[in-house]
Amino acid sequence: MPKTIRELADELGVSKQAIWQKIKRDASIDLRQFTSTKGNTVYVDVDGQKAIKAMFSNDSSTRYRQQRDDVDDNKKDDVDEQDEVEFLRSLVSEIQSEKKELHKLLDQQQRLALQDKKLLEEYKEEIKELKSLEVPLSDKNEMDLINDREQIERLKAEVVFFKKELSKIAEQHEVKRHSKKWWHFFWDN
Repeated sequence: MPKTIRELADELGVSKQAIWQKIKRDASIDLRQFTSTKGNTVYVDVDGQKAIKAMFSNDSSTRYRQQRDDVDDNKKDDVDEQDEVEFLRSLVSEIQSEKKELHKLLDQQQRLALQDKKLLEEYKEEIKELKSLEVPLSDKNEMDLINDREQIERLKAEVVFFKKELSKIAEQHEVKRHSKKWWHFFWDN
């Protein structure tokens, strides 16, 4: 769970300035990778908390060291505030660069959407052109279409009738052919 620098300082029993001083002196820690900012508050994630706690576990007498350094707390506040300001400025510059990238991506997405829209318009026009090339049925009125349909149905009925007639004729011919055996040829003479 992320904690603020003040919460970490209270937990470790040191001042907020001591934490900032420790971070500033130890160049191996890049605090930006362990922090997030919400409003004006800097939060340190779990990994950052472990790193900071590890720095203070090496110095068991932090309060003694602060007294030994004989540093005025007001001066430490100024130094720590400057460090905080520098840190926040770097965060702001990172956010601004991310904002620029997002604007680029948004512009690119808008351009692609516009291209898609243009292609869609072109396709619609092509479809209209193709439809206009087809034989327009609207030239015939409805009565002609109804008459044509009736004529088609009548022709279909006639075809069915003629098929039946043909099949009857074929059956009669087949029956005559089978009814005549070879001996009929001799007796019919």
